[in-house]
Amino acid sequence: MQLRDKLVLVTGATGGIGAALSELLVAAGARVVLNGLRRQELEALNDRLGGAQLPVLADISTAEGRSELSEACRQAGGLDVLVNLAGLLDCNLFEKQDEATLQRLLLVNTLGPVLLTRQLLPQLARKAEARIVNVGSTFGSIGHPGFTAYCASKAAIKMFSEALARELADTRISVGYIAPRATDTPLNSAKVVQLNRALGNQMDPPALVAKAIFELASNRQRLRFLGFPEALFVRLNALLPGVVHHALVGKLTQIRQIIG
Repeated sequence: MQLRDKLVLVTGATGGIGAALSELLVAAGARVVLNGLRRQELEALNDRLGGAQLPVLADISTAEGRSELSEACRQAGGLDVLVNLAGLLDCNLFEKQDEATLQRLLLVNTLGPVLLTRQLLPQLARKAEARIVNVGSTFGSIGHPGFTAYCASKAAIKMFSEALARELADTRISVGYIAPRATDTPLNSAKVVQLNRALGNQMDPPALVAKAIFELASNRQRLRFLGFPEALFVRLNALLPGVVHHALVGKLTQIRQIIG
């Protein structure tokens, strides 16, 4: 798909990955609806992009926020590409996460994107070609101690993407799912950074992940995993889950020491 003159909605646009992705989209000639939760950051990003994009302050976890985004896209001529990027990460033992934290994480990471996609489908269906890109995580395919709720939220998005891609296969809307590994963004708490270093997990720069999302938005590829050996572990976990289970359980004491 050629993105020039296409209307692209990027949720979580003010994050490290979102800002880098928005820059790529604008450079390709796309018109970008920049979505975020902090007005000053949205306006600063729009200024950095030349001031001609459409910043929308809205929370995708609320019906009001989703309606504001839908209306903004409608008034701009209708949406061509939806990038569900906004997300939350909370690294903690499941028993220590309170109900409010779990609800917020699942609303932002799972229910919000699902309901936003549903609301925007009529606009996408009117286009000669349209694209949905859902950004997940390798943790959506590998259950990792300390990230139980996050893993669940991203696994749901992975299955949502897979099922929706099949359901829309006879339409002009294509669906892609991309699973980055750990990325060096402010989303990571000090505990996450410490844990990644202790376990030897590489953290990709936001620009690298943004480029991969941009590429996925430009084609009809359905599934992409980023990083080695993480992409290999995803396949191994699907074929031989016991091997990955024992490998991660073997690190449990170390994980508990850092995040417990």
